[in-house]
Amino acid sequence: MKKALKRFLLFILVLSVFIFINNSSFFMKERDGDPLLLAHRGLGQTFSMEGITGETCTAERIHTPEHPYLENTIPSMKAAFLDGADIVELDIKPTKDGHFAIFHDWTLECRTNAEGTTMEYTMAELKLLDIGYGYTADKGKTYPFRGKGVGLMPSLDEVLTHFPDQSLLIHIKSDDPEEGKQLAQVLAELPENRLKQLTVYGGDQPIASLKEELPDLRVMSKATLKSCLLPYIAVGWTGYIPTSCEKTQLHIPEKFATWLWGWPNKFLSRMDSIDTRVILVAGDGGWSEGFDSTDDLKRLPSNYNGGIWTNRIDKIAPQSE
Repeated sequence: MKKALKRFLLFILVLSVFIFINNSSFFMKERDGDPLLLAHRGLGQTFSMEGITGETCTAERIHTPEHPYLENTIPSMKAAFLDGADIVELDIKPTKDGHFAIFHDWTLECRTNAEGTTMEYTMAELKLLDIGYGYTADKGKTYPFRGKGVGLMPSLDEVLTHFPDQSLLIHIKSDDPEEGKQLAQVLAELPENRLKQLTVYGGDQPIASLKEELPDLRVMSKATLKSCLLPYIAVGWTGYIPTSCEKTQLHIPEKFATWLWGWPNKFLSRMDSIDTRVILVAGDGGWSEGFDSTDDLKRLPSNYNGGIWTNRIDKIAPQSE
């Protein structure tokens, strides 16, 4: 009985040593390069996250503006790339006449001088709206962007034309499979080398329908995340990487990153080996919190060079080099 117990304890010890060595970043060559910087909605106005819900109008609670840009516009995307973004994230919503408008909210009344949804308007009609109409930093006393956002809501076609060589992360804001099919028709017209610069994420259904049409496109949804990360957490300690992780994108909430075997460097290297991109999102991932300040960057692992999600590329890029 004692011999059996000793053998069992020895097995546990050997297994523990193996797991530690096989997943420790201490025993691997230091990764080179700067972090990959993802600018959320380009360079936009930030807002207080306190008490935020899915119904919160974030334009009504912005911080005092420090720059003139509005999210999801061509000027904001251009500014983000000039500031050092490697990838710009943008939101797409369908229009009445079969286009995709670049806009975040489910309805128009929070940010603009109109009501309803983008699907009730043609792209030309959406161009007439003032997308800076609803922004205020002092509870409605002043509206610093009112009148300055007319004509600034772009179409997806405009963005793809304006940024022909830059990497973009396209967000389908619904769970409608038809939007995935519609987007596939747009992207199918692009050359293969351009498609490699694009990633699409969103609801499970539109991403599944998009992937069916464009199987080589890099995509992400809750379903693709689960299909990769759950088996990886179960068996990744062995060094095995599930095939479901290959050629995709992983948005990892900061709160849960340390649960991943080999985090950070060995995990990042494993994902690099299968052409999968890792983006670290601040907090628990619930509301697209970003690494937006010097204090936020201090929470990153030492010498981290994976992807970073930020709402303030203008502040983060100079500090992450």
